[in-house]
Amino acid sequence: MNCKVAIVWMHDYLDDELPRDDVAELKAHLLSCQECRARFEQLERTEALAHNMMDTREVMDNSHSVQLTARIMSALPAKRRSSSFTRWIRNHPAITVAAVFALVMFSSFTAMWEQDTDLSVRGSDLSQVVIEGDTVTVPAGAHIKGDLTVSNGRTNVLGDVEGDVTVIEGSFYQASTAHISGQVKTIDQALDWFWYKVRRSMSSLAY
Repeated sequence: MNCKVAIVWMHDYLDDELPRDDVAELKAHLLSCQECRARFEQLERTEALAHNMMDTREVMDNSHSVQLTARIMSALPAKRRSSSFTRWIRNHPAITVAAVFALVMFSSFTAMWEQDTDLSVRGSDLSQVVIEGDTVTVPAGAHIKGDLTVSNGRTNVLGDVEGDVTVIEGSFYQASTAHISGQVKTIDQALDWFWYKVRRSMSSLAY
């Protein structure tokens, strides 16, 4: 007999579920295998101890049960009253969801702000824009139609721009002879960049 099979049969035998024919085979194996015999004796002692504990356990009557329940309930911490802030959140789920969404979006944009260090130039008319290293220049005499956005670089406007010039995390220089018809926006804070991205996203959805 295999020892693994014998171990399974030991449990069945102690639970009085092992067929009579298998009992004789198990006993024969225990006589020939010292390890299985020691394991069986240990199982027998454990089984006897468990039965002894069950037999000597005091049966709890109804009065004892009530007393035990009372002791358990008295030991439990008192139920805390929900704060006014918690009640407000429960009463305004839509505002809460919007606030959580804004917080998550701000965290994401902040992470993007910290990781975005490459030069980026955007605009509808970049044919006359000169890019050298991290410097973006609108040369004197050049005429740019539309907005110009430069991220992580130096922006020099010597010519004309018919639109807004936005400089994100960089420096800006405008010559006295240059002309910008729109606004000049310098964004060097994560919060400003966040609102800039939100406005751009809302504008794109509007079209």
